[in-house]
Amino acid sequence: MARDRGIVVMTSPQLPAVIEPARLTAALRRGGVLDAGAVREVKVLHQRDTVVSHIARLGLRYVGESAGAPQSLILKTPHADFAKTLADGGRHEVAFYTKLAPNMPWGLVPRCFDGRFDEPGGTWHLLLEDLTDSHEIATQWPLPPSREQIVAIVTTLARWHAAWWDHPDLGDTIGTWASPEDSAQHMETFAGHYDRFADLLGDRLSEERRLLYRRLIDQSARLSERYHSRRNLSITHGDAHTWNFFLPRAGVADTVRIFDFDLWGVNVPTNDLAYMMALHWFPERRQALERPLLNLYHETLLASGVTGYTRGALDRDYRLSVLWHITKPVWQWAINIPPVIWWHHLERIMMAVEDLGCEELLG
Repeated sequence: MARDRGIVVMTSPQLPAVIEPARLTAALRRGGVLDAGAVREVKVLHQRDTVVSHIARLGLRYVGESAGAPQSLILKTPHADFAKTLADGGRHEVAFYTKLAPNMPWGLVPRCFDGRFDEPGGTWHLLLEDLTDSHEIATQWPLPPSREQIVAIVTTLARWHAAWWDHPDLGDTIGTWASPEDSAQHMETFAGHYDRFADLLGDRLSEERRLLYRRLIDQSARLSERYHSRRNLSITHGDAHTWNFFLPRAGVADTVRIFDFDLWGVNVPTNDLAYMMALHWFPERRQALERPLLNLYHETLLASGVTGYTRGALDRDYRLSVLWHITKPVWQWAINIPPVIWWHHLERIMMAVEDLGCEELLG
C-alpha cells in the first residue's frame, strides 16, 4: 500500500501504474463517466490468473461529484509466465477494444475505459467495465448452456457479426487480409503439425480420419477460395465458446456481452458458429439445437440489416466451417493444450463432419 497526499493505493507487483488514482480519474473523464469528482482510493477486491492473463477487480472510491461513475473496474494484464510468448494476443485485444469497440452498437461487448500496449516490453493492460454483479457465465465448463441461454448467445453473436458484415474497412483499417500465399504457408505449417500429431496417436487415429486430413490438406487451396472471395465476411471472434459470453443475471434487464478478443480477425462468420456448436457439443445436444439456432442466426442477420446472404449460403458456409475445424485439435495439440480439451474436440468435430456430410465438400 502506498500513500501520496492523502490518496490510498492498494498495489501488487502484477498491477501497472494505470491504477494510480490520477490516471484512473483521467481515463474515466475520457470515458465520459466522471465529471467534477476524482478517484480517491483504489483497492484490489479480487485477483486471479487465467490461462494467459491476470484479472484484477478494482474497487474505487471518489472525492467530489461522482454520480454515475463506476464503483469497480476490471483490470486485465498479461499472465507473468506468458507475457512475452503471447504478447501478440494482448496487442490484438487492445486493438479491438480501442479501435473497433468504440464504433460498434452499444451493449455487445464490455465497455473499455483504457487500453494500452507497450511495444518495447510487450506489456499491456485493459480497464474494462465490471459486470460481476449484473452478469454471469451461462454454465461451468464443460456443461453446455440451456436452450434459453444459447438463444440469447447466438442472437448476440449474429448482431455482432452483422455490425461488421462486409464493412468497407475490413482488411484495410480493420484487421488484415491473408493472401492465397499466406493461406498456403499456413496450411504447410499445419501439415507439419499434423504429421507429428498422427504419429503420436498411432492407431488411435483411424485410417478413415487420416484420409480425411490428407484430403483437406490437398484441397485446402480450393476450399480457401470462399475466404478469398472477400464476400459475406465479418469480424470473427476466433474463440467463440459459450464461456466467453456474459449473460444478465436473473432479474437484470441488460444485454449479453461478448469478451476475450485476443483471436479476432476477418473471416467467414460461420467459423464462430461451428466452433461453438460442432466443436464443443456432443451429437445429441448439437442435433437438437443446431438447425433452430442456424435459423435464428440468419433471421437476426436479416433483422440487423444484412442483405444478399441466403439461408442456403449459410448452410454451405457452416458445413465448410465444420470441415475446417478438424484442424483445431491439431493446432491445440501443437501449442500444448492438454488432451482433456483437444481429444474431446477431435471426437466431437469428427462426428459433426459425418452427421453433416462435410466430406462431400472435398470433391
